Amino acid sequence: MPEIDTSICRGCGRCVDVCPKGVISLCGMTDRMFHLNENSECLAPCRQKCPAQVNIPLFIRLLVKNEMSSALLTIKERNPFPLSIGRTCPHICENICRRNLADQGIAVNHLARYLGEWERNSEKHIPVPCAPDTDKKVAIIGGGPAGLSCAYFLRRAGHRPVIFEAKSQLGGMLRYGIPEYRLPKKVVDWEIEGVLELGVEARTKIQFGRDFDLEGLEEKGFEAVFLGLGAWTVPHLGIPGETATNVYGSLEFLSQVNRVLRDLKNKRVVVVGESNTAMDCARSSIRLGADSVTVICPCDRKDMSARNRDVDRALDEGVIIHFMSIPVSLLSNQADGVQGLTYCRSMDNSEEPEKHTCTGEIESSPIRLKADLIISAYDRKPDLTCFSEGENDKSSFKITQNGTLGAERFSQLAAKPNIFTAGDLHTGRATVIGAVAGARLAARSMHYLMTDGAIPLAANIQRRVNPKSILKTVLVSTELPKITIPELPVAMRCQSFVEEVIDTIDYTQASTEAKRCLQCGTYCYDKYVVRH
Repeated sequence: MPEIDTSICRGCGRCVDVCPKGVISLCGMTDRMFHLNENSECLAPCRQKCPAQVNIPLFIRLLVKNEMSSALLTIKERNPFPLSIGRTCPHICENICRRNLADQGIAVNHLARYLGEWERNSEKHIPVPCAPDTDKKVAIIGGGPAGLSCAYFLRRAGHRPVIFEAKSQLGGMLRYGIPEYRLPKKVVDWEIEGVLELGVEARTKIQFGRDFDLEGLEEKGFEAVFLGLGAWTVPHLGIPGETATNVYGSLEFLSQVNRVLRDLKNKRVVVVGESNTAMDCARSSIRLGADSVTVICPCDRKDMSARNRDVDRALDEGVIIHFMSIPVSLLSNQADGVQGLTYCRSMDNSEEPEKHTCTGEIESSPIRLKADLIISAYDRKPDLTCFSEGENDKSSFKITQNGTLGAERFSQLAAKPNIFTAGDLHTGRATVIGAVAGARLAARSMHYLMTDGAIPLAANIQRRVNPKSILKTVLVSTELPKITIPELPVAMRCQSFVEEVIDTIDYTQASTEAKRCLQCGTYCYDKYVVRH
């Protein structure tokens, strides 16, 4: 593909006119930021698979050239949180990387994280360009990753987003739902600071449905509303005995870890669930000195929603996992609270994790497990009360069968004419990168609705990975092996909440790893030519 030297480009469009292949196009910063992948484009598999549609080959190519600022800005065109995403993303882009056909996929997450740390170590945010002010006000309800991302994209497009957050600090699940050893709070603070520096206004300790409503926002001149309230309700297990003391919901437990809960010595902890949150609860209990930590998992390991590497680390740290197991009842007494749990093993793997009762063929009678503290980490659900009561009921909101707020695909329109949503409120418990991706779609829709009066949607939008882009083999030099990611030894990690388990790679490692990229979507692949 042609390479454009942006430092001398005048935006005249002459190259577009004379290009014989018609592969060059000219667009402004805002249109490029809101562009959606199209089937007609030659895109690398990693770029097709990335929920945020980050131009992965480009940022890696710029990193190799030591153009760090440009590489980071390429990421931030679609993802404002390279540090947080670099620590939490399930990296499905790496799983589909063509390099896997020859040896191992590129460590995309760690390259993005390296660039984010490069900026943070400079102690100054790289200037992110924004379009001229439009004076159009947008209300962002919820200051988690979805709300922050939506505000970021809208501000870059020249609008005036105002974030309304019920808690005392912004960050949502980034701050309150992920332990320090996976995502340090100083990293969250730094990335939020970068969003606010663009001119985003934030108002905390103000709750939607109590302190303000949609009608009031309209009266104050907000031309569009984004709903990013998240999913903060942990459903009950629905079994006898769960009202006993020392039974926690996952978010309640994680919010108290290392603050209210500082010591679990001589305690036996049982976690019920199969998610990343369940692994976080279990690994945090280990760090608090629990005598034993057991996870009751309702499915096989291959069906867990938790990332495979986090399950591995939980097992390495001493967590015991009982797969295909479902709780039956909690055992307790009035004096000491919870005493244990009974569970059964199911041989029917078709059971969904949301079902909390033993159905299908049972392998054995209920098994008793002693416990001093039990944590429910099955799921997280949004609280939709404010959408069915009071002034907000005038909007035609749709509640899905999964108990989330419905929205049109791609436009993210939740209620006509100008209310949008994304993140956990819309998807239920999901990934941070998924929240960022949905927020960009919502910001795109709001931008075009406010400026053009309509939301454009290309007919040939990419909805799935193009099967023709999935090769069966690639012939490449394997002289550059994948780098080894620095990791804290098990004995040390089990003693600390503040030290990260996974460290950031250095410049030499980043440069070495970046050179392994095949630059798919930039060069044509010829199976008879071995590329280095």
